[in-house]
Amino acid sequence: MSVTTLSYWQRGIRHPGRRESLRAIAALEDLLDLPGKALIQLLEPRDTTGHPAGRRYSTLVGSGIGDLLAELEAPQDGGLHTVMQSDTVTIDAHRRLASRQSQQVLRAHRDGVDRYLVVHIGEHGCAVECVDVTELVNCRAGRVRRSQEAGLVAAELLLDARLRVGETTMVGYRFQDGTGESSQGFSRAFLFSDSPYALQITFDRAALPVRCRSFTQTSVSMPPTFTADLTLNAHGALHLFEQEAARGLLGICWDWE
Repeated sequence: MSVTTLSYWQRGIRHPGRRESLRAIAALEDLLDLPGKALIQLLEPRDTTGHPAGRRYSTLVGSGIGDLLAELEAPQDGGLHTVMQSDTVTIDAHRRLASRQSQQVLRAHRDGVDRYLVVHIGEHGCAVECVDVTELVNCRAGRVRRSQEAGLVAAELLLDARLRVGETTMVGYRFQDGTGESSQGFSRAFLFSDSPYALQITFDRAALPVRCRSFTQTSVSMPPTFTADLTLNAHGALHLFEQEAARGLLGICWDWE
């Protein structure tokens, strides 16, 4: 178990609930010579209804998302939550966010769900009318709404079939951008907690940053908490992986010369 995970538990950023986590808690009780279940009984009870508690989009993306959600007639709870996901972000030779390739496994916690909302946050100066959603896997594009003022693009992914409670689907998609100013970082917003997440950032060899760090954020209005220094590999890439991503923001930021 990592020191970072223990720190997240201690600060309340993450709630241990997986079987592996509970076994680790039991092991800690032994190591600390505590009575059996002394730590486990302090944990808040988990929701056993199958309906996870989620955060509001506006706390993680910004207030500008509200108008786009209204235009798409999208409820706060779309009936799907992420089981696991990965992002591959490409930064071009001009230091711009060129693209984001994503894969997600989704599970329905409501019957009849047939669409999923995805959001792209452009860098300052992003030309949202030029941002497209492409390379769709197991879904097709529905309505797309854009806000130049907020630098946001929201798109519906229409699923191949309506899902029943407990059913899963895997979707893939790509946001093609490359229109904004120099990028300083990328983060993924988590409305729900405890899903595995992998993020890779690949830089053009002509524009490599001098320092990279992973970070978490409880909301867009709060300052980031830096969690680790990251090192570029021989391919100009780096990554982070979290087994149980907490609700909030998780990402990588970097400094240029």
